[in-house]
Amino acid sequence: MSNQYDEIKKLLKSSRSMLHNSEVNESRQTLIEKGLLKEMDIKPDNLAIDSEEEIELDTKPQEDKSKSYRVSGGVITLHGKDKTDLELSTDEKMSFQETMDDFVNEVSDLSDFGVLNLYTENVDWSGRVIDEDVEFYFSIGEKNGVYINGDMIQLDDTLVELINKLTSFYDKFKSKWAKVLSQRKKTNPRDEI
Repeated sequence: MSNQYDEIKKLLKSSRSMLHNSEVNESRQTLIEKGLLKEMDIKPDNLAIDSEEEIELDTKPQEDKSKSYRVSGGVITLHGKDKTDLELSTDEKMSFQETMDDFVNEVSDLSDFGVLNLYTENVDWSGRVIDEDVEFYFSIGEKNGVYINGDMIQLDDTLVELINKLTSFYDKFKSKWAKVLSQRKKTNPRDEI
């Protein structure tokens, strides 16, 4: 034990001598004079308050905003950071109307549509095919794919046909809304600054 104690004592002594070494103090003074080292006068009682404020400012992201529009019985909600992200264009209204019409014509005319959410990086849309009691969810962007949900669904030819229709319609949905997303990115005025 005395060996460890002696070693620690020697290390402590050598570190103290280094701190009081005039060469280190001269180098530090030279750096201050050349403007390469700046010392701040920090008051201990203000340090905690300042650092908390700084952390709070850095960790608060800009909140997402959303705005919903009713288009021919359906609802489309735009999500974004500022007012320009929340403006629905005529082309987007037409795309949404066409999407609902095409779904009725190609998949099922007994459908109940949920909200179409248009984010900056992805689009999702859900609804329910009433006659088969199957909920669907389409997503492009972060989570690509078609998802279905239902309770005690009978596996028969009608369900297989519905799944095939949903899958083929998803390709059309993905193509149309990927164009809308890319168009929104092109015309975003924040990117032009």
